[in-house]
Amino acid sequence: MDIALDKVCDLIIRARAIDVKEGITDPDSGSNPTDDGNIDSLMAGSDDATEEEVREVIAGLNDDERHDLIALVYIGRGDMEPEEWGAAVRFAREREDAASVSTADWLLGIPNLADLLDEGLNAMGRSCA
Repeated sequence: MDIALDKVCDLIIRARAIDVKEGITDPDSGSNPTDDGNIDSLMAGSDDATEEEVREVIAGLNDDERHDLIALVYIGRGDMEPEEWGAAVRFAREREDAASVSTADWLLGIPNLADLLDEGLNAMGRSCA
């Protein structure tokens, strides 16, 4: 793998932070989190930078690192086996070249991205633990 383990682990943490967010459920929120029962802390809002941070991390990756990230998703969701790493990277490159959507948009559109990256790492004999 050309992507450093710590980069993948950082993305997993950030993706988990996005996965737990939900839409606005408390439209009449007050200014005191204790009075509101802290329910606002898990709501996605316009001032939530987590998704933008993930986009910046992905934008900062070189081509090989982005391809490895996509390949980890393929392996994590069972589309390919760890023994097919070279083919997974090749498919990732082809996906990125032919895609009409950015890699960041594609990755962020996967609801369980963090789990898939984690499973992909585990299948490759790596772990964030």
